[in-house]
Parts: sequence; structure tokens; C-alpha cells
Amino acid sequence: MTIPTPPVARIEPKRIEQLGRVRVDNYAWLKDDNWQQVMRDPSLLKPDIRAYLDEENAYREAVMAPTAALQERIYQEMRGRTKEDDSSVPSPDGPWDYYRRFVTGAQHPVHARRPRGSEGPEQVLIDVDAQAQGKTFYKVLAAEHSPDHALYAYAVDEQGSEIYSVYVKDLVSGETLAGPVANCTGDFCWSPDAQHLFWVFRDDNGRPAKIYRRPARGGEDVLVYDEPDDGFFVGIDQSESREFIVIHVGHHASSETLLIPADNPTATPEVFSPRADETLYSVTHWDGRWYILTNADGAVDFKIMVADLGRTDRAHWREFVPHQPGRYITGLSAKRGYLVRAERENALPRIVIRHRAGDEHAIALTEDAFNIELAGGFEYDTPTQRYVYESPTTPMQWFDYDMGARTQVLRKTQEIPSGHNPADYESRRFFATAPDGKQVPITVLMKRGAPLDGSAPLYLYGYGSYGINLDADFSIRRFSIVDRGWVYAIAHVRGGADMGFGWYQDGKRFAKKNSFTDFIACAEELITRGYGRAGRIVAEGRSAGGLLMGAIANMRPDLWAGVIGGVPFVDVLNTMSDTSLPLTPPEWPEWGNPLEDAEAYDYIASYCPYTNIEAKAYPAILSTGGLTDPRVTYWEPAKWAAKLRPHTTSGRPILMKMNMGAGHAGSAGRFEFLRELAHDYAFAVKAIGAEEAGGPF
Repeated sequence: MTIPTPPVARIEPKRIEQLGRVRVDNYAWLKDDNWQQVMRDPSLLKPDIRAYLDEENAYREAVMAPTAALQERIYQEMRGRTKEDDSSVPSPDGPWDYYRRFVTGAQHPVHARRPRGSEGPEQVLIDVDAQAQGKTFYKVLAAEHSPDHALYAYAVDEQGSEIYSVYVKDLVSGETLAGPVANCTGDFCWSPDAQHLFWVFRDDNGRPAKIYRRPARGGEDVLVYDEPDDGFFVGIDQSESREFIVIHVGHHASSETLLIPADNPTATPEVFSPRADETLYSVTHWDGRWYILTNADGAVDFKIMVADLGRTDRAHWREFVPHQPGRYITGLSAKRGYLVRAERENALPRIVIRHRAGDEHAIALTEDAFNIELAGGFEYDTPTQRYVYESPTTPMQWFDYDMGARTQVLRKTQEIPSGHNPADYESRRFFATAPDGKQVPITVLMKRGAPLDGSAPLYLYGYGSYGINLDADFSIRRFSIVDRGWVYAIAHVRGGADMGFGWYQDGKRFAKKNSFTDFIACAEELITRGYGRAGRIVAEGRSAGGLLMGAIANMRPDLWAGVIGGVPFVDVLNTMSDTSLPLTPPEWPEWGNPLEDAEAYDYIASYCPYTNIEAKAYPAILSTGGLTDPRVTYWEPAKWAAKLRPHTTSGRPILMKMNMGAGHAGSAGRFEFLRELAHDYAFAVKAIGAEEAGGPF
């Protein structure tokens, strides 16, 4: 095979002086100065930038051409595990059961309802697949019926830029009302009386900054709340009791709640308790009181406080469930007779049910590694709590749990049309020792009885930011790797909250490097135990997990056969210094502010993947992006690849895949998305030199 010539990005040095420090960015020209307008209309991208991205895509396609048949096989395998005519378990609300279903071959679902508890006639609310026809990108983020069941609102993104329009459909006439909401984040809610629609405004910098209210059937938008701090995001929903409209304000380190009474939806919002530095709280209305989940007063893993109506300032909070180190309380949910809390301990979740009389119990589970999640419902006056259970080997199961009788009904098990026998696989959980002695959990999925002699290629996934957990879940996609003899592992590194909120705090800001050394320690532990060997490991991380990938590629390139950075946040120093970008001010609590804090500048500069590229034998690297991505803007993966290529001494390829018609999450269609994953897995198979992929790069 003739190896194609890789693109060479032109060098235009840009000198940046900041806090007395100077850096030079040779590829800053890849950022279109008109990027905000490009998000709305990708055709406005500068011709020279488009030409370069097209050249990168063409090069990658040429290098990956020998894997075309493998990509198709992996795609067909994953599609074969997908039940094409699938449907959700109906969620009852008043006289109706609401659900979503797919038609065989359709990329997008049908939203529908039928009379409650019957096989009566179906009413289609929206047919997303029909609406998406002829469009490059079409995604419905959120959809919600009005409390009186007469209207249906849904938020649509047609660029992948997360700029949503909210449409309202009259469910009696079947007509979509004129005058949709524009420039929305996709976050909205109905007032409990069904007379108003509240929605979150997205400003030109992509930030959720304001909340508006309009009449349910259209009309003038009235400003309800305007957040003055660019570092705070806003959101909106109803209390589960439907007695309040709740405004959420906050970032990763501080939060505030405002309330509007449901019986007076045009009232001015009132602050529940003023925001305070390094204090997070969220509220749940239950049994005539407010229950507050908070880390106040040093409750690192959170506690639950209680406050009376009208006396919600922090001075009036009383302890309800005390802080217990190592038991991370992650959320509260309420039904009329029960308060439900979600917890994590030792990197595994559980659900605890509390009756209003005071007794409580946990839903019992038995597997070594699993995931259990609360599934939302519409009704408050019910003893039933729906939850979803899964494990790396066990497909998803939906249960309706009677909290009073402590009995449950299995409502649905995820069907794998091509077949799946959990007994053919095994999942394991063990720990790696980090350089500072911390024990880092690892979850492993593999074929049962696979030899632990280092002969199997190893796929290692990580994330490690924002307190987001990597759960021991089930994925039909992973089996296309595992069935090829690979070991699939998840590294639960610091920066996530897998081991509690302190686990998150120990992997952010000036402790960020712990995420990277944890991941490397997990790789070394897996090698020691015979799950893989150096040079035969493919690492993957997406978004902030792409930062992890960039860092570990710089730190220990010898460990990896390949590294996949999906929409990777790799240009940390430049991005955190650019206040025009959507996530910069709200994310200073996560990373530090290099515009004002010299210590933060120096620390970020010491690990930033893009900044720290130097001549060394890098593994094969795949960098992916989306042209209209507002979270990790397209120029980050493009600049990473452009700078890596002239520095690598290994001769292994640096590839960049830019989706010119999508954003952060990739293609919106369920099968289009599987094709993207098949491409990435084929890259991994080729990175280890498998014959099925046409041999090594």
C-alpha cells in the first residue's frame, strides 16, 4: 500500500503575553474569528480553514482505507445488537401513558401516547425521523407535554451547535403553533397550571444566561431572571410536587436556587438561600418542607438538611441525614409518601427509600460491579419508583419498585437481537495504587476464561473531570472489541466522583495531574495482573477525557499502541484564557483562571497537552471533532493533530477526523453514530496491528 502524504498545516506564529509570561501558538489561525456565526451557519467557515480540515479528512480516510471492511463488520455487529423497533417503558401521567418508540430502519424516534393502561389507539406526538428527513443534522434534545395534556413542546437543534428552537404542538388540532422560541439552550419547562412556558436563553457566547416566560400558546416573552455573573449557568424545572417552579444557578463550586410559587407563576423569583463560595446545594419539596442536599460546613460527600416553607435561609436549615465520609449522596427524588436518595459508596451506587414515617431501606443488589439509576416519572402521588439496573455483562433492566410493599416488577429487559449470553463474559473490579498511595478502582470486562498472560490487547477508557462518574454499565458497543479477544477496562480516576465528592476535588484545579497519574497507574496495574502489556494498549477518552488522553500521550507514550481523543479538550491554556468561549468563565473553578492567577497559569501550562507537545515517539493518535461543537470547539482537535504531526518520531500516524455536519456528541441518528464508533474501533484494531485491519499502520 502506498502511504499517503499527511497534510502540513502552515505555521503562523501568534505571540501571546499574559501575566508576564509569553507563549507562541503556531496554529491559532485555525480558529475562525467569526466562529459564533459559523456555529449557526457552517458555510461561513473561512475557505482556507475548510480546505485544511477537508485535507485532514481525506488523509485520514486514505490511511484508514484498509479498514473499510472491518468498519462495516463492526457497524453491522453493533447494529445487529440494536433492537430496531424498540420502545421505552410507558410512563403514566393522568389519563395517558407516554412513551417513545423506533420504527425499523429509522434513525430517530416517534414520541407517542395512548390511553393509560390500555392498548387503545396511539396518538403520535412528534415523528422525529420524518422531521429529520433531508437535514444533515437534526436532534430533539428535550420534549415535554403540558400538565393539562393539551400541548407538546420540544427543543430542536439543526446544526449540532446546541442552539435550540422550541416548538409547541397543539395535540387537539395537530398543528404546530407559530412563533417558536429561538436561541434556547434546550432547557424549558411548563408552569404547573399549563398556562406558561419557561425557557432558558442562550447568549451569543453560548451561555445559559437568562430565563424568559411566554404564554403557553405563544406571545410576548417576559424576562424572568437575568444572571449577572458570566461564570454562572442557569436552568429551570418544576418541583416534583408541582407546587413550585425552580430556577437553578451555579457552576462547579457554588450554586443558588430561586423559587416561583406554582399558584402565582408570574411572580418575581425569590432566592431560597444566597449563594456562597465553595458551597453547593439543591432543593427538593416533600411532605410540606424543603429538603436540601448540600456540602455546606465541610460535608464533602454531602448531607441532607431540612427547612420549613418561608424559612429557607441557611441559618434555618436543620440536619436530616448527616454527612458520612465515604457515602456520597448524589441526588434526591420525591413521591408523596417517600423521599428517595441516590448514593455512592466504594465506587458503586445504591438507592435508599425513606417513608414519611421515618423508616428506610436500600434496594438490594448482588453483583460485584453494576450500575443502578433512578428513572424519572411524571406522577407524584404514587408509591412506585422506577429504576434501571445493568452491569458490564447484564443488559439494562427496567423495574417498577413498590416502595411500600418492597416488591418489584420487571417491566423490560434490553433485547439483543443478535444474541447475548451474560455467562460468556465476566466483569471484575480491583484497584491500582496511585503514586500518592490512593486506591484507584478499575472495572474490567472480558470473555470468560480469557488467559491473563498479557497476550490480549487492552482497551482502557477514562474521563476524570467535573465529578462525573464512569459507571459499571452495559454497552452493546464494547462487545465488538471484547469478542475480538480484547480486555475492556474503565479507569475510575480522580476528577470524577466515583469514590465520592472528595475524589472529584482531588482531581481538579491544582490537583488535576492526579487524573493523569491515576490513569497511568491503572494501565500499569492491568499490565502487572496480565490483562495487557505495554505497547498493546489503546486508550480512549472524550471531551475532558480527551484532556486525559493528551496528557498521558505526552507523559507515557511507550504504554500505548494508540490513543483516541474524542472531541478532546487539549488546548487548555488558550481556552481558559479566552473569555468569549461558552464554557470559560464557568469553568475557572474547575481548572483555574490563567488570566488573573499566575499560579493557575503555570500549573495549567505544566500539563496542557497542546502546550507540552515535544519531539518523542508518540503512539498512533486519532483526534476527532465536530465543526459546530460549542463545548470543545473544532480548532482544539485540529490544532492538536497539526502540532503533533511534525513532533512525533515514531512514524505512526496522527489522524484527525472532523465531522463537518455535527457538534460535540457527533451524529444525531442512532445508526450514523454507530458508524462513527465503528471507525474508532477499527482504528484501535489497526493500532495493534491486527490482520483483520490490514496489519499495522
